[in-house]
Amino acid sequence: MNRFEGQWHRLFWRPETDDWLAVLRIGLGLQVSGFCLSLGRDWIYLFGGKQSDGLNSGALSEAMLSLDSPLVPRMGWLLSLFDHFGLSEKAILFSVWAVLLISGLAVMAGLFCRESAVLAWFLHLCSVKGSSLLSYGVDNFMTIGLFYLMISPLPDRFSLDWRWRKVPPKPAELLGFFRRVLQIHLCLIYFFSGLTKCLGGGWWNGSNLWRILIRPPFDSFSPELLIKWKALFPIGGIAICVLETGYPFLIWGRKTGRIWLVGICVMHLMIGLAMGMYLFALVMIILNLAAFGPAETQDMPAGKGAGIDNRFRLDTEEGS
Repeated sequence: MNRFEGQWHRLFWRPETDDWLAVLRIGLGLQVSGFCLSLGRDWIYLFGGKQSDGLNSGALSEAMLSLDSPLVPRMGWLLSLFDHFGLSEKAILFSVWAVLLISGLAVMAGLFCRESAVLAWFLHLCSVKGSSLLSYGVDNFMTIGLFYLMISPLPDRFSLDWRWRKVPPKPAELLGFFRRVLQIHLCLIYFFSGLTKCLGGGWWNGSNLWRILIRPPFDSFSPELLIKWKALFPIGGIAICVLETGYPFLIWGRKTGRIWLVGICVMHLMIGLAMGMYLFALVMIILNLAAFGPAETQDMPAGKGAGIDNRFRLDTEEGS
């Protein structure tokens, strides 16, 4: 029993530095800021109703969401709340956009880390649930990343909270626990995504890649160029299946882990460049680097805090 408890403790509570948390925080702050800036010109049109000459898709999305889960935050809550103060719909929507942008910048700088992360998560969730008919995978992964960030042991030693506000660091074992949970979550996501692809024939013969690259708005390449590269489609489809299905088994190894991490990041980079899905590529690379990037463990007794004066060492004996 003692041996089992020791293995369980080492699996989930291995002391680590807060480097991975800094990568997650800075990356997601950049992601939220990019999300806001990319939608800045169309924000009111996407979320507004007839009052602001908007698309009015939010009403349909929120009606469908209410039937599925009435407790999920949505933009309609904020519109109803601030409408009692006499604010116009345009003013409310612009304020939500501005606060979300500021919270993203604060997360990136590490200023009021916890509060900024919670605010960014809540406002982002309200916005994507208020336009679920127009959202896609990047919104789900942003929500996942921000959720992990807001419950993680903030602040890290690279944040302004640590340097200016002198917020004490959290125990190294707690940092190790949250990183392990994020790692397991990513393994489950990639495995079932890869398994789904393997069950169909479209990824093995490359036809799915062909359909993706010729479908607007992802048709960045001309059909003539794609025809010249048609021999690469089956290779690319098989490589994606192997990378995703093998992820939970080979990402942990000392030798294979780095190969798989680089392969996954290159895959998402190519998706971003080929399909114009830059934010999707960015958030996936951020999550992978935070979860399985170069790992360091605390060279100190278990239970001590992760301070700036502690010495760090590469854990060359085990893969992370």
